[in-house]
Amino acid sequence: MPRDYNQRAKLIGDMATGLAPPEPVSTKNPAAVALGLLGGAKGGKARAANMTNRERSEAARRAALARWSTPKV
Repeated sequence: MPRDYNQRAKLIGDMATGLAPPEPVSTKNPAAVALGLLGGAKGGKARAANMTNRERSEAARRAALARWSTPKV
């Protein structure tokens, strides 16, 4: 969906009247997608388990700096 209100309204109108282009069909392998999601869910916990308190604190500090020093777009 477009962020611009006018473009979004036009797209919704086109979808309602059947003029909108069809949604793209995913060409990804569903099994590969499932494996990728599974690994992503485990990664953060496994990484944190292998870090010392000081390393976790430093990682959290860097994350907070990155989060709050970057201007929103």
